[in-house]
Amino acid sequence: MKKLFTTLSNIWKIQELRERIVFTLMILLIYRFVSHVVLPGVDATLLGDNEKSGLLGLLDMFAGGSFSRVSILALGVMPYISASIVVQLLGIAVPSFQKMQKEGESGRKKLNQITRYLTVAITAVQAVGYVKTQVPQQAIVIDHTLFFVLATFVLAAGTLFVMWLGEKITDKGIGNGISLIIMVGIIARLPMALYQEVTSRFVGEGGMISLVIEIVALFAVVMFTIMIVQGVRKVPVQYAKRIVGNRQFGGVRQYIPLKVNAAGVMPIIFAQALMFIPATLTQFFPSLQNTWLVQFSDYTSLAYSLTFAFLIIAFTFFYTAITVNPTQMSDDMKKNGGFIPGIKPGLSTSSFIDDVISKITFPGAIFLAIIAILPSIAVKFGIKSEFAHFYGGTSLLILVGVVLDTLQQIESYLLMRHYDGLMKTGRVTGRTGIPAASGSNAVI
Repeated sequence: MKKLFTTLSNIWKIQELRERIVFTLMILLIYRFVSHVVLPGVDATLLGDNEKSGLLGLLDMFAGGSFSRVSILALGVMPYISASIVVQLLGIAVPSFQKMQKEGESGRKKLNQITRYLTVAITAVQAVGYVKTQVPQQAIVIDHTLFFVLATFVLAAGTLFVMWLGEKITDKGIGNGISLIIMVGIIARLPMALYQEVTSRFVGEGGMISLVIEIVALFAVVMFTIMIVQGVRKVPVQYAKRIVGNRQFGGVRQYIPLKVNAAGVMPIIFAQALMFIPATLTQFFPSLQNTWLVQFSDYTSLAYSLTFAFLIIAFTFFYTAITVNPTQMSDDMKKNGGFIPGIKPGLSTSSFIDDVISKITFPGAIFLAIIAILPSIAVKFGIKSEFAHFYGGTSLLILVGVVLDTLQQIESYLLMRHYDGLMKTGRVTGRTGIPAASGSNAVI
């Protein structure tokens, strides 16, 4: 406890770090305040029960409840995340995008600009869909045509405003702005979910003992998730000695940290999108309802969990294969005079790295699948679904990844000023999952 207070005191002593933290908190406070502003032309008292489930519930969670509140920030940062994913995939498949990725700072600026333009296009399409399908008709108190046009522009402006807030946090605050905004939206749902769980335990069955067991289990799950997020396989790399004038370069041993979970949360997002298809079909086509589709629409069913886990494992290998390039790593190592001890440079090094990645990706994929289906297991044990979502899945991985990355930045400030870091031994390391175009705007 004493070390904690000492660390907090050291953080407050560093003026730049203090100003960045205060700035970040102010921006997040503004975001939460604006997220409660309802679209013009909508009477909030007439919204009624507008809670979302399924894919829409996931979007509502990322938006911090703004989606169901019909807020001006209802679309949140999801259009930006979608645009970032598209740009990254284009960087894998399109040569011109690959060239921009290798151009350094100028290339990063071009990709960021493309991402912003694509965000505007995606936001416009999603805004039209949201106004047509998700705004309760009885809550609209002005002319519907006027509301449709006005709300579309306001929603698009709201998403761009959130994107701007995120970039300001990244530039002048601490941590990654977009990631922190998503994390705050997820955490905003925790107090109510915890309150409902506590109330249900004391009013219904279980009592204090069951509640304590749930909290201990949640703590264990969080620790397990941190272990998966931080797990790395260090591949030793030796650099040859070079004499330039009177100075010696190289001759040191370093490591390539290969992540156990290099794909982050992307496999869960892709798999979840596919698993929402049966529920969507039964919703729009009631005639298709049958036992098979109903089973796959219930996320607590055994068939849903097994299929979900299989898809996550498959997408983990797929996404790791397209984002981690052993051949490029081998070529970069060779250009810089590095080699793996006992392995020939070139094709042999590439094959060795690919073999290591394959071996560590399998357990990483299994653990990721376990984390993803933990909420459904928690519901089976009687935990309310709102609170069960914090036992795993996308929300937990995002929370852990963002917190670790933010702590890593704070630790770097402390170490630069010769203060003790946040850990007694080692350094805090983090890993984000949802990709952005590049550079400082990388998302979760």
